[in-house]
Amino acid sequence: MPRRTPEIHAYIDGGSRGNPGPAAAAFVLADSDGTTLQSRGIFLGRATNNTAEYRALIEAAAAAAALGTAHLEIFSDSELLVRQIQGSYRVRNENIKVLFNEAKAALSAVESWRIRHVPRTRTKAADRLVNKSITAGHDVIGQAETIPPPADPLKLGVLISGSGRTMVNILDQIGQGRLNAAISLVLSSRSATAGVEKARAAGLDTRIIRRKDSPNIEQFSSHIEQELIAAEVELVVQAGWLCLWKIPRRYENRVMNIHPALLPSFGGQGMWGHHVHEAVLKAGCKVSGCTVHFCTNEYDVGPIILQRCCPVLEDDTAETLAARVFEQECIAYPEAIRLFSEGRIEVAGGRARLEVVDSSQ
Repeated sequence: MPRRTPEIHAYIDGGSRGNPGPAAAAFVLADSDGTTLQSRGIFLGRATNNTAEYRALIEAAAAAAALGTAHLEIFSDSELLVRQIQGSYRVRNENIKVLFNEAKAALSAVESWRIRHVPRTRTKAADRLVNKSITAGHDVIGQAETIPPPADPLKLGVLISGSGRTMVNILDQIGQGRLNAAISLVLSSRSATAGVEKARAAGLDTRIIRRKDSPNIEQFSSHIEQELIAAEVELVVQAGWLCLWKIPRRYENRVMNIHPALLPSFGGQGMWGHHVHEAVLKAGCKVSGCTVHFCTNEYDVGPIILQRCCPVLEDDTAETLAARVFEQECIAYPEAIRLFSEGRIEVAGGRARLEVVDSSQ
């Protein structure tokens, strides 16, 4: 009987030369220390890239289950596959639906699992096996090697002033394995809010820093900075935070905010919550949405990371429009954090440029 491995890391890849064309799938299974347990390239004949990516996942899950692992961590550079397995992208292609169901069945043979999207550099060992298999025209066995352990979760500092529902959404995304992040600290500008109660109920380190307790904005900002540094926060996420603070140089382009409108419209001091949605309705806009941006020391003018839209309906109130915009916020904010964690945001000339992944298939 094989020795049971408590946790296995599966690095998977698939590809074809021609799409469709000669194709192969590959996986590398390693223990949590990075020691290779099994690696293999599987020649598929003529297939598409998507088919090869799914076959890699299926073969890796089956191999991990045969080793009797208690938990499987899967790493793939295919954003589309990861989103489909997580349930955030719908599978449209009928052939891929068959493979999707086969992959879910293979994963069900493992006690627990999580799949994460990672940069291509994290799956290069599997990629080499794909190319070797295609070139050879048959299956290949990989050589033993050490795979560096996955990156530590991005340490987040979440700033709140109210209900904390944006914080809860981020926490849910982390719990579902869709964000390689951890909330290290929650700072609230108010002492008695639902957000503070939710943060403490979730076991998060929660501190209160009220503007009125500091004689000036400099000391208020310094207090915030000290708490963030002490918690080793790498990215600050403003989640319904209503206080202007002076962002120190160490956190330049490391403080995000989400605004419930399409900036640069309907931004600036006083434009928050229902005030924004009332202004959008008064202006007769037909489209609204949300904007995730890096913060500067001015309201709502930092580099825009991404935006999502939603319609404005003829019978909308501020409340109904707010609910529709918040649905988009729940998608946009985790996506922006994930892009940051993967090093896919570059700020130059006051603009945020993104490394784009094609998810149209």
